[in-house]
Amino acid sequence: MSLNEAVRVAVVYYSSTGTVFELAKAAATAAEKAGAEVRLRKVRELAPAEAIASNQGWSDHAAATQHIVEASLDDLVWADAIMFGTPTRYGLPAAQLKQFIDTAGSLWAQGKLIDKIGSSFTSSGTRHGGQETTIVALNNTFYHWGSIIVPPGYADPIQFQMGNPYGTSHTSNNAEVPPGEIELAAMEFQTRRVVETAATFKRGREARFV
Repeated sequence: MSLNEAVRVAVVYYSSTGTVFELAKAAATAAEKAGAEVRLRKVRELAPAEAIASNQGWSDHAAATQHIVEASLDDLVWADAIMFGTPTRYGLPAAQLKQFIDTAGSLWAQGKLIDKIGSSFTSSGTRHGGQETTIVALNNTFYHWGSIIVPPGYADPIQFQMGNPYGTSHTSNNAEVPPGEIELAAMEFQTRRVVETAATFKRGREARFV
């Protein structure tokens, strides 16, 4: 394996009306800009069709993102770094993303998720609507997997404007306000930090076997 091989980043997300999707797209773009190979993956929708149809924003977003490939366990194995994105649900990750994570038990048991670089991002409808607890809940998964959690911290000036050291977060006012310049810049910084950390770790690990 070449020491110059690109870092592989899987951006795995759930989004109902598109807010988290915008953050996920920003992460994917930033990772590619940083030189990584990227897989942008949505998780499978669990809500019934009638529930989706009852919300125009939800149904519009579902139609607009039909082309996005659904996440598989192979994406987790393939990746050097995994970024999870989800809206908050009572201060917890959405059931759709949690269900996907729950299917990864066989990979966990085989140790195939150890030393993956992990990072999380979220959005809520209201200010302080469970953003930090949602990210921490997602990071609990990385603890169990033996992954290496990389938060943005306050390691860049944009973080003092965005204000969440746990991970990029956005307040959408119930999907009425899309991520703005600050949130997208914070997402880019967080992703760049993930890619740089993954590259450093990967080079160091591979150099041991050269």
